[in-house]
Amino acid sequence: MSLVMVRAREMYLARVPISLLIAGAVVLGATAATRAQPAPSGPPAVGVVEAIKRPITETSEFLGRIEAVNRVNVVARVTAFLEKRLFEEGNEIKKGDKLYLLERGPFEADLASKQAVVAQLQATLENAKLTTDRAHTLLGGPAGQQSTYDAALANQRSLEAQVQSAQAQVQSSQINLDYTDIRSPIDGKIGRTAVTEGNVVTPGSGVLTTIVSQDPMYVIFPVSVRQGLELRERYAPRGGLDAVVIKLRLPDGRLYDQTGKLDFVDNTIVQSTDTFTVRGVIPNATLPASTADNPVRQLTDGEFVTVLVEGVQPVEVLAIPRAAVLADQQGDYVFVVGSDNKVEQRRVQLGQSTATLASVISGLSAGEKVIVEGLQRARPGQPVAPAPASPQFDVILKAATAGAPTNAAPAGGAKPAGNSK
Repeated sequence: MSLVMVRAREMYLARVPISLLIAGAVVLGATAATRAQPAPSGPPAVGVVEAIKRPITETSEFLGRIEAVNRVNVVARVTAFLEKRLFEEGNEIKKGDKLYLLERGPFEADLASKQAVVAQLQATLENAKLTTDRAHTLLGGPAGQQSTYDAALANQRSLEAQVQSAQAQVQSSQINLDYTDIRSPIDGKIGRTAVTEGNVVTPGSGVLTTIVSQDPMYVIFPVSVRQGLELRERYAPRGGLDAVVIKLRLPDGRLYDQTGKLDFVDNTIVQSTDTFTVRGVIPNATLPASTADNPVRQLTDGEFVTVLVEGVQPVEVLAIPRAAVLADQQGDYVFVVGSDNKVEQRRVQLGQSTATLASVISGLSAGEKVIVEGLQRARPGQPVAPAPASPQFDVILKAATAGAPTNAAPAGGAKPAGNSK
């Protein structure tokens, strides 16, 4: 191409309108944007489970306190010097074990003196009986006088009364002597001593030490009147107190491995708290590291625990995974997939529920498909692509309905009834 033709082409391009160049750029940009848009996608995928009836153990939680079945405050019954302490503080002891030895000398001397008085009176009484017998014999002869016999008989009876009084004094002295050996009246764990050797103790000295029984233990907990009525309505037709067992959650969160039974419901409501007291009995097992001489128990008198009141027999309820339940200001609800694969919102009322399982009283029918996965993609009225939920939900449901320990909660996921944590 010649130099003349090149210059002619440049002059032609220079005369092309700028508007045509801009229009071409717009067309090219629109074509590129069209190619960048993704193809239309299908409905969002969600995982569903079928709402069916499952066995669930009904559980209610309360805050309780461990209390010893027997508690004894050991006190002195006589005034004496404390000669020796015969126990190790904090050990378990048996009924009849000696705890303290008080000074015995003064009481032994007093007992011997009272016994001597009895012996003297008994000798006098024997002589009086002989006198009475002789006076009675003489009544049949001329020398006998009724007045002599009556005086002898009265003297004999007076001496008999004196002997009885003296014997009572001996018994009292013997009791006081026995009080110098202070023994345990029950089996249990003994606390620390309040008085050391060499001090004088009296009946007014106060408590020397305290003994609390160890096995079994009481667990005491308050129940609100409302919750008590619910429990009565639930378990009265099934056997009352025999229809439930109690379990304990210890302060460190562990579930105690022993179960107990309810044995007492108070007959008075505390007006200030609108509650009444319920008591259960539960074994107090020893720890594995315990020894025969010094067993270590798992429950301690005065300890705070969480009491789980569970039904003995599971009940059939319409149940779904707890993860499927959502809540707002109006209450609890779930998303279900209708026959046309569209999402429907259902308001539900929950019954006894656990951390993994929710029982539905109303708002849901058996056989409906409840969304448990992909809830963030579910919108009421929008179509979805349902599929069976992950196998982990089947594992959770089986574990929950098989009686695995769970943290029970009442309807709506609120705090447990009673004075719960």
